[in-house]
Amino acid sequence: MSETELSLNTARKLHLAAQNLLKPPPRKALYDDVAAAIRHMSLLQIDTIHVVARSPYLVLFSRLGAFPPEWLEMTLAEGKLFEYWAHEACFIPVEDYKLLRHRMLAPANMGWKYNAGWVEQHQQDIQQLMRHIEQHGPVRSADFSASPAQKPGWWSWKPHKRHLENLFTAGEVMVTERRNFQRVYDLRRRVLPEWDDDLHRLSEPDAVQQMVQNSMRSLGIFRAEWLADYYRLKRVPVKPLLSQALERGEVVAVKVEKLGIMYLHRGLLPLLEQPLLATASALLSPFDPVVWDRRRALELFNFDYRLECYTPEARRKFGYFVLPILHRGALKGRLDAKMLRKEQILQIKAVWLEAGVKVNASLVRDLTRTLNDFARWQGAEQVIVDHAPAELSNCWGHGWRCL
Repeated sequence: MSETELSLNTARKLHLAAQNLLKPPPRKALYDDVAAAIRHMSLLQIDTIHVVARSPYLVLFSRLGAFPPEWLEMTLAEGKLFEYWAHEACFIPVEDYKLLRHRMLAPANMGWKYNAGWVEQHQQDIQQLMRHIEQHGPVRSADFSASPAQKPGWWSWKPHKRHLENLFTAGEVMVTERRNFQRVYDLRRRVLPEWDDDLHRLSEPDAVQQMVQNSMRSLGIFRAEWLADYYRLKRVPVKPLLSQALERGEVVAVKVEKLGIMYLHRGLLPLLEQPLLATASALLSPFDPVVWDRRRALELFNFDYRLECYTPEARRKFGYFVLPILHRGALKGRLDAKMLRKEQILQIKAVWLEAGVKVNASLVRDLTRTLNDFARWQGAEQVIVDHAPAELSNCWGHGWRCL
């Protein structure tokens, strides 16, 4: 049987549909939508940079529209989510704890995230810390003072922070809540009192299979080589798992214009029965699943994207915290944004459009509305655009009050 043939634009729309970015939110966000959105993506990457909104909030805003950011912390505190290393540090639906437990039980395989030498060297102090948590309750690393000789910087963490990070990777403590986005740690047995490794733990092969299945569903349409990155799976036999999914009918092979053979999750098949329209526009976080795999973003969207906040300023091509612009099924540009909270201004330092993108009424209208919505959500009363293509500058001027 010959494969279904799809245009590249259709493939892009199918991926965006899988990520809930094909159409605008159908209604005002509700509290339970936070957990549902994360479940739909399988995981939500955590990053603390807050030049604009912190990444997890921005990823949710792109899909839900304006929502109270504290809903994310509330969802974590209620136990609907847990934190662990998945793609990187992520919020993950608690029902998927079983998928990551094998990593916790073999922390030495987690690379830089676990330092066996440190744990061995400080075993007595770590056990004392565990007793402290047991007797006095959850802690933050900020609750413990550093030595007067301690040097500042992430490369020179104080001992208790290192203890907690190693205990976290080993699954001995869990993040039970966040206060001002700082992790609060408690003993695993108190956070998940009903968990029993003998009863609930999956073998690593079974866990990997489910992670790959989650990746297939959350990507929607994919190449085989894209699958492992979603959960940062290493040395995983993806092709046999893909073959099994094909045999079970979970995915079907399709032929995509310019990209060749790809695989489509069966949950998206009904979308092929009618014209597929992309009507959503959004600013994407650098850590959004749509763009966190830079190679995939280039192959699927022809969008060459790098996060340059860790690049010396003189070597940056665009800016410190550049957000991709999604407009109706395509990544059409990027902008360097900064939220001036004291002044209640959203500053757009520069806007760049991709080669060949034409500025039309739809783009101007959607991008203006997107910036207005984002600015209001961040508490801004004004948007100021320092540099933009002439066609946009002529419409916007230097700045405008949020409408």
